[in-house]
Amino acid sequence: MNNNFKKSFTKSLLAVSIASATTITQAGSFGLIENSASGQGSAFAGASALGEDASTVYFNPAGMTRLSGSKVAVAGHIIAPDAKFTNKGSTDALGGQLTGSNSTTDKVGFVPNLYYATELPNDIHVGLGINVPFGLETNYDSGWVGRYHADKSEILSININPSIAWKVTDKVAVGFGISIQYLDLTLTNKLDSALVCNNLSSKLPAAAKPGEPGCGTLSPNTASLDSSTDLSGDSTEFGWNAGVLIDINDKNRVGIAYRSAIKHKVSGKAKYDLNPTLQGETDYFKAVTGFNIVQDTALAATAELPQTLSVSYVGDIDKQWTVLADWTWTGWNSLDTIVIRQKGGVPGQESTLDLNYANTSRYSVGVNYHHNDKLVYRGGLAYDETPIRSARSISARIPGNDRKWVSLGVGYAMNTSWSFDVGYSHLFISNTRIDSNTGSSSSGATLVGEYKSSVDILSVQANFNF
Repeated sequence: MNNNFKKSFTKSLLAVSIASATTITQAGSFGLIENSASGQGSAFAGASALGEDASTVYFNPAGMTRLSGSKVAVAGHIIAPDAKFTNKGSTDALGGQLTGSNSTTDKVGFVPNLYYATELPNDIHVGLGINVPFGLETNYDSGWVGRYHADKSEILSININPSIAWKVTDKVAVGFGISIQYLDLTLTNKLDSALVCNNLSSKLPAAAKPGEPGCGTLSPNTASLDSSTDLSGDSTEFGWNAGVLIDINDKNRVGIAYRSAIKHKVSGKAKYDLNPTLQGETDYFKAVTGFNIVQDTALAATAELPQTLSVSYVGDIDKQWTVLADWTWTGWNSLDTIVIRQKGGVPGQESTLDLNYANTSRYSVGVNYHHNDKLVYRGGLAYDETPIRSARSISARIPGNDRKWVSLGVGYAMNTSWSFDVGYSHLFISNTRIDSNTGSSSSGATLVGEYKSSVDILSVQANFNF
């Protein structure tokens, strides 16, 4: 095979597997900040400077120095996204109208958190956090118009974060932690059997044509003839985080927290459920060329999940009112390119996709009103930028856009031994236009349309003191 064949082959056929593996990283909304119900009520304003319960292990380990004795926080968050897609001229590879219905993806997710912090002699504090920093699930209706771009996408992560903190001076505390992060994913989409089959056929040497099974019984863009692919994989990697907490005076303090990027090397398998005619063509192609394309095989992908930097402010106006503010920067440009390798694919032609992600900022402000020693009311607003630059780089896996948060919450201390927090947020999401073949299979389909989206989040947390 010559170099031209290899380049064409990689672009048109390896995309079947590549698209499934990479569209997860094109979603601006799979990062989760929902790691505390107390913070949820104020839109996570001031999160790196509060240090009001054991969840500070995640937001800023230095905040543990504000806690006395031993603390446990157990939280759960119900995340209910709603994204309605309306088709506005999607086309197949031949320029014809892409068949299929509109769809809604509204899979409700549950995110748990567990934190422990305890005080040791000499102003040293240690803690442990277990939470979910990345995760989401989208599941479209069967036969929808974007089936070649995405069908089901499921992401699960678990972050185990032991931490230590100590008082450097009366006004300055520092903290440090290690992250042990597990990532698991399952991604599926449909394949246009006729176009995949024709792509294979066009790359066969002329001498092999007489024995070829042929693709004549397949019609493009026909849901009943579609094939499908399912990618699953996982990875366990390590990162670190650090923070500093500075008391400006008795009423004002600033927290600065950093989390490192974590480079995941995902290992998994691609499984194909092929139309019988396409299966025959695939088997013949492998027998002739030796390349394992559109067949069950091992896959490997490398993706660097982003670093974050947060700066928070907490100010006590009086005994009842506290004002909160936060700026969090996320280095999404670490996901600028994703490299996918398929065992048995074209050697030396590993595919690199340019995601063109932008770094983002999240801004939040909030207030806490302490009605008395037992009851606190919370409120907050936030503006959360998307890393996606344009309609051409949006993925149907997890459609997203800039988000505006409105949050309310309440905390109540039952007694000195335990308390609970409840937080609620509604996220207003700007309408999202998509005009992209990013994430499609080798069908070359272009998904054109608009998403109308919103998210509701309900969080509950119990805090125990020992």
